[in-house]
Amino acid sequence: MAFIFITGSTDGLGRAAAQALIEQGHQVVLHARSQQRAATLADFASRSAGIVVGDLRSAVETRSIADQVNAIGRMDAVIHNAGIYTVPSRLPTPEGHASTLAVNTLAPYMLTALIERPRRLIYLSSGMHRSGTGPLHDIDWTERRWDTTRAYSESKLYVAALALAVARHWSDVMSHAVDPGWVPTRMGGAGAPDDLEEGHRTQTWLASSDDPSAIVSGGYWYHRKRQAPAAQASDSAFQDQLMARLADLTGVSLF
Repeated sequence: MAFIFITGSTDGLGRAAAQALIEQGHQVVLHARSQQRAATLADFASRSAGIVVGDLRSAVETRSIADQVNAIGRMDAVIHNAGIYTVPSRLPTPEGHASTLAVNTLAPYMLTALIERPRRLIYLSSGMHRSGTGPLHDIDWTERRWDTTRAYSESKLYVAALALAVARHWSDVMSHAVDPGWVPTRMGGAGAPDDLEEGHRTQTWLASSDDPSAIVSGGYWYHRKRQAPAAQASDSAFQDQLMARLADLTGVSLF
C-alpha cells in the first residue's frame, strides 16, 4: 500500500487514476480546484486519504496545497496530472503569469519543491511537447502574440524537462514524464481517438509498481512503453536554464 497524491483528480485522467489506485488498495490523496469541485468527489471521497483544495493558477493557493499535503504526511508518490489546454488568451493569474504556464508548469515545479520529497514523481506531458521549442526569455508570453496551441506545447515541453531534470538531480527519487495520449476527457474532447483506460494506466503503474522497468528513473512513457522525448527535454543545459527561469518566476528554488 502506498500513499499517492494526484493533482486534478475531480475528473478525467486524474479521477480515473485515483479510482484505479484506490481499488488496488492504495491510500490516495485527492485534489480539487475549489470546494465546489471537491463536492464532485463525494462518491469515493470516503475511501480516499483526504482531499486538498486549491487553484493551481494561484501561487498562494499552490503553496497551500503543498502545506495541506505535508500535513497529511509524506507521500510515496505524486502524480502531477492537472492541466489546461484551450485557454483563449494569456489570462493572467493573480501573480500576472500566463494561466497555461502557471497550471501546466509553474504549479508542478512549485509542488515538487514544496511537498516533502516522495519516492516517485510522475508528470503528465503530451506528445505535443515535441513542437514546443520556444524562447525561454519569453516563457511567460509577455512579448509574443498569444497562441493557445503553442503555449500548451511549450508548457508540456517544460514539464517533461522538469521530470528529467529531477531524475538527473535527485538520485533517491524515481521521476518520469508520461504522454497519456489524446483521450476523451473534458480537455481532450469527446472525439479523442485514444483509450481512456490506457490514458491513466501508465501513471498509476509508475506510481505503485515494483516492476523492474517501472523503477528505473528518467523515463518518458506512452502507454507503458518508454520512448525518446524531444531532444531539448533531455538536454541538461536546457534543463538548467529552464530551472533557473522557473525559480525566477516563482521565487522557489528546486535544486
